[in-house]
Amino acid sequence: MNKTILIVEDEPRMQDIIADYLQNEGYQTLVANNGVEALELFKKNRVDLILLDVMMPKLDGLSVCRNIRKYNSQVLIIMLTAKSEENDKLLGYEYGADDYVTKPFSLKILVAKINALLKRAGDYLKESPEIHYVGRLVVNELSHTVALANENIELTPKEFELLVYFIRNKNMVLSREIIMNKVWGYEYYGDLRTVDTHVKRLRQKLKSESDIISTVRGIGYKLEVIK
Repeated sequence: MNKTILIVEDEPRMQDIIADYLQNEGYQTLVANNGVEALELFKKNRVDLILLDVMMPKLDGLSVCRNIRKYNSQVLIIMLTAKSEENDKLLGYEYGADDYVTKPFSLKILVAKINALLKRAGDYLKESPEIHYVGRLVVNELSHTVALANENIELTPKEFELLVYFIRNKNMVLSREIIMNKVWGYEYYGDLRTVDTHVKRLRQKLKSESDIISTVRGIGYKLEVIK
């Protein structure tokens, strides 16, 4: 089945350019003119990935991202923004965005990012699916679920990917650079603080089990499992 991408962009010309390019690449597309319309389309349709402009009328992209994550959705989100400031990007990651593209951008690079995100998300469902028991956590790679004391924990795709990477490399010290390359990919050129932001969010969601991920000062992180 073809993947469906929701394009949320208030400039009609940019909408058409992105939609035509993605359709030529084999994707199905939906288009929203503003944040309110985006949420309505998201609720009514199966969407695999959202291209979400930050600056929009009625409801800005960051608010849309935050609202979608409130639905506990694991849909992939790439933010589109004319802003290049670091803090804006970090705020987007705090709200649950998976990646960022700064305008003006190359359509080839945009599609490469889309392909990479969808591939990595799919790989975690296909490669070595197994159930992990870490402390009181039950992490199921096949169903893409995490439970704590029989209560489901909703993670974004990137948070789930990060947790699984920690589990697969338990009791090993992992530098931020290694985590960035393995979880975000070698083609990703984001700030290493992206790793810190996602680890912080992941720890918050793991609640009483948050201390299984320890900080190794000056290096990175380690998931500690005591048998």
